[in-house]
Amino acid sequence: MVAGESRGQRCCVRSWEEGVILLPFLSLGSGWTCCPKGWRRFQKSCYFLSLDKMNWAESQQNCTGMGSQLVVINSREEQVLLYELTKRPPQRDNFYIGLFAEKVGQWQWVDKTPYNVTAARDNCTVMYVLELSINNWNDVTSDLRHHRICEAAAVTV
Repeated sequence: MVAGESRGQRCCVRSWEEGVILLPFLSLGSGWTCCPKGWRRFQKSCYFLSLDKMNWAESQQNCTGMGSQLVVINSREEQVLLYELTKRPPQRDNFYIGLFAEKVGQWQWVDKTPYNVTAARDNCTVMYVLELSINNWNDVTSDLRHHRICEAAAVTV
């Protein structure tokens, strides 16, 4: 299989970083890192940026139905990637991410990781695409309809 070729319902790329390279074209211990078709891979995760809009609960349910969750942003590198992906055509506006508050000011990620910055009165977070910097999170109410970013673990085969 050649890098970028499809294998079933997944797009796979050769993962050289995980193996020991013995010869220029021979690798030991590495495989194909795969994401579902239409998803973007970064490191060990796959990302889906929706074209349609839903409220926060529907967005979370939609991601879960695809075997993923609303994105949990763990690093500056991941934030930069998502910022760049949201700027690509087709032009869209806000994207729900997996940061929410069950109670005012008690923010956590959908994977139950706490978030330690005090936020405003709203209970969900979007990436605001029109912002010109990577510091583009904005708190919103959960009933608003926005695009979503789902995240799933990439599969190595």
